[in-house]
Amino acid sequence: MSAVSGLLGLACRAGQIALGADTALQEIRAGKAALVLLDAGASEGTRKKLLDACAFRSVPVYTLPENEISQACGRDGRMAAAVRKGNLAKRMQELLSDYESNQTK
Repeated sequence: MSAVSGLLGLACRAGQIALGADTALQEIRAGKAALVLLDAGASEGTRKKLLDACAFRSVPVYTLPENEISQACGRDGRMAAAVRKGNLAKRMQELLSDYESNQTK
């Protein structure tokens, strides 16, 4: 996951991430989100709100270990992030897909 954390931090510094559940939801609804990251410790309400929006708009969702989003971006208490469309999002999605496929083996 360190490669994903590194890309997440880079995306934050590049302004390619919408941090926080409400801001992520706005990005999803606007059609700007390439993928959504959820913290494993996110509440059920936050999880449901984002999962429903992502399912409606066919945006992939990945769950990261607790506090990984906050640590990578340097902001405490962030439970969700929407990664805007672009090359960073594509690379992050590749890494996350590889990570998930290795976990299911």
